[in-house]
Amino acid sequence: MQVEEVEEEEDEAAREVRKKQPNPGSELCYKVIVTRESGLQAANPNSIFLIDHAWTCRVEHARQQLQQVPGLLHRMANLMGIEFHGELPSAEAVALVLEEMWKFNQTYQLAHGTAEEKMPVWYIMDEFGSRIQHADVPSFATAPFFYMPQQVAYTLLWPLRDLDTGEEVTRDFAYGETDPLIRKCMLLPWAPTDMLDLSSCTPEPPAEHYQAILEENKEKLPLDVNPVVHPHDHIFKVYTDVQQVASSLTHPRFTLTQSEADADILFNFSHFKDYRKLSQERPGVLLNQFPCENLLTVKDCLASIARRAGGPEGPAWLPRTFNLRTELPQFVSYFQQRERWGEDNHWICKPWNLARSLDTHVTKSLHSIIRHRESTPKVVSKYIESPVLFLREDVGKVKFDVRYIVLLRSVKPLRLFVYDVFWLRFSNRAFALNDLDDYEKHFTVMNYDPDLVLKQVHCEEFIPEFEKQYPEFPWTGVQAEIFRAFTELFQVACAKPPPLGLCDYPSSRAMYAVDLMLKWDNGPHGKRVMQPQILEVNFNPDCERACSKAAPGDAASSLRVVWAPVYKHTLPFLRGAML
Repeated sequence: MQVEEVEEEEDEAAREVRKKQPNPGSELCYKVIVTRESGLQAANPNSIFLIDHAWTCRVEHARQQLQQVPGLLHRMANLMGIEFHGELPSAEAVALVLEEMWKFNQTYQLAHGTAEEKMPVWYIMDEFGSRIQHADVPSFATAPFFYMPQQVAYTLLWPLRDLDTGEEVTRDFAYGETDPLIRKCMLLPWAPTDMLDLSSCTPEPPAEHYQAILEENKEKLPLDVNPVVHPHDHIFKVYTDVQQVASSLTHPRFTLTQSEADADILFNFSHFKDYRKLSQERPGVLLNQFPCENLLTVKDCLASIARRAGGPEGPAWLPRTFNLRTELPQFVSYFQQRERWGEDNHWICKPWNLARSLDTHVTKSLHSIIRHRESTPKVVSKYIESPVLFLREDVGKVKFDVRYIVLLRSVKPLRLFVYDVFWLRFSNRAFALNDLDDYEKHFTVMNYDPDLVLKQVHCEEFIPEFEKQYPEFPWTGVQAEIFRAFTELFQVACAKPPPLGLCDYPSSRAMYAVDLMLKWDNGPHGKRVMQPQILEVNFNPDCERACSKAAPGDAASSLRVVWAPVYKHTLPFLRGAML
């Protein structure tokens, strides 16, 4: 193949038309054509060709690689048509490449390995591959190909029809998408489009949406059963594959069993699916999960059901969130509206169903967000640009989040408890709306990387220090607002029958971790208030710290912690709440 640089004379009207066409290159219009010299003369659909990759990275490492890998910045700047002078990487040139690369990036992910190893990888094809233009009716198709013996990736290129010498090599940048509006959004990085006239309203999805999720999850709903009443002296046999439960559950009313068939309680680490069979054969067996609880624990579902409390834009306690699979046009419209109004446009892209900040990115680039849709299913949420900060003497004012463990005892009636000890996580660098790929500035999850500093403060120490820093905001008042948000969330989650809401299964109990931040907002009469922002709800949370450190004033080392109902402040023990 030969890459031809076309520099035809054109009038102003033709130039404006060309600017609106998808072009992953610079202002010069490059074409890749079939030539005799390329070996693709009279190519047929049985031909397959390999394209090398010029750069492969994960997004969080891109800036560092551009700054440190010799020659990489220079090559990328030339490939993208960015002027670059000098030998040393400049901050301006790096920033331009990081923005422009979303016109060139392609992605793949490995199907096997650890969660970290399966994170999406982004790559840029070599100069030849990167100059292949878009066409709605393309002549070629491409796909990534990972060659295991050499541990190297290529892009496969093959013709979709017989081609003659001189025909252009094109591909569809929105391959596989047939919806015209979605295609327009997907092509926006190359073909700017004004979508301000489109409504950004995102009402709750219809019932069919939730039914499809239920079927996709292969979850079978239980039959109606009556609650089983056990004698007060009954010893419960517990079957579990959760090590924290196996090592910490020492109360005399429980005994561990290795036989799942003999168990009174199943405490499973993985998601349970066949509630129907369990309800038919063993209706009295208690379970640490609720049918349809993915409505809480999967981020796109969480955003959908939350609209029952706050309307199409969602409640005040949840950042504005869009499902990039189903609500991309509404998001693009909303982003452009905020851009026109001069409002903050920092966003955070998150996978639907991952924790620990994996594959999560903060950005103000619309092109980046649109392209992230091509990797794994994601939501995009408004990034909290005005978080309540905590002064760390060693580094300054940093972001922090709060984790509460809640216990859902029943759906009807709704009985919700919260553990009276909460946990805190802190960023390691002073907060500012810059360096968006600086993990230690914008994220708080530090306990999974041994190379990062983990700042730990017990809640008993945090509360007086917080009130010292914010004397107008006693923690009792802040926590009351947090509990109000929890109440509304679980009320809407349980308000409708399954699969639109959590299933009222009398044998279910469940613990969830609710992660939240506080942001500054305007209350009545313009008064500044701290507004809780629920970030996510985690299934089967890590309770290592709860197990290793007893509740204040409790000398017990077992999983015998103190819980408070969300509505009241009496303190029943966990064993009473669970049973």
